[in-house]
Amino acid sequence: MLPWPHGHPGCSDGMIQLTGYIGRRTIRSANHILELFAFTYRMFATPRNRPKTGRALISRVIIEQVYFTAVEALPIITPIALIIGCMIIFQFSKISGQYDLGKTVVLLIVRELGPIITSLLVILRSASAVTIEISYMNVFHEMDALEMAGIDPIRVVCLPRLVGITSAIVSLFIVFDLLSIIGGAMILGGITDIKVDLLLHQIGQAITPADIAVGLIKAVLFGITITVTCLYRGFDTQKQVTDIPLATSRSAMECFLYCLIINIFISIVFYL
Repeated sequence: MLPWPHGHPGCSDGMIQLTGYIGRRTIRSANHILELFAFTYRMFATPRNRPKTGRALISRVIIEQVYFTAVEALPIITPIALIIGCMIIFQFSKISGQYDLGKTVVLLIVRELGPIITSLLVILRSASAVTIEISYMNVFHEMDALEMAGIDPIRVVCLPRLVGITSAIVSLFIVFDLLSIIGGAMILGGITDIKVDLLLHQIGQAITPADIAVGLIKAVLFGITITVTCLYRGFDTQKQVTDIPLATSRSAMECFLYCLIINIFISIVFYL
């Protein structure tokens, strides 16, 4: 078969350039995902050979990370949980004849909204701070100083933040669910004719171990994904301070995208 002559619609230069661009972007994205998996494995493989020195420092960093991510976020997540809980219960109580209110509340809050809203709050508040912190440490060669002193940055810097942020997301997820369901029901019970006892009984009968497992699995995976992505972007910033805002923006967008993909995947797996 003879090749198409120049200018033929099937041999468009624009189409060739677009195909090449898509191919290069796909290869870079796949390579980036593999690097994130390798970085995650590197952190999980670190605790196998833990020296006794530095454990007090690591424990302190974990506690500080949990305090910053979870405890200091309570004034923010509390009104959000109450508002969302009130809105969902109030709206679906109007059509309770068409839907089981207890199952609807469990499905929306425990399985879906709880993990994703908690992760979004952590991304906006703590994840960006972690990216900035690691970027500054990398740009000003503090990581090099740790390595020259014989200290593994993965063990001292990365692993405590992984444990702290993941534990904080799980804790915030539980707090969000309790506040939205119990708090929202009690608020509506005081200002409307909704029967709180009946509603909580319906929710108690509707919730299953699978519902709790879905929410906890999502929270744990979100915590790992957010921490790994932010740490990776921080370590990737090596040249100058002006690269830090770009790295922070990229890490936040990546974290949110990955959490959405994980959320959809787990929901499909458990619903099928």
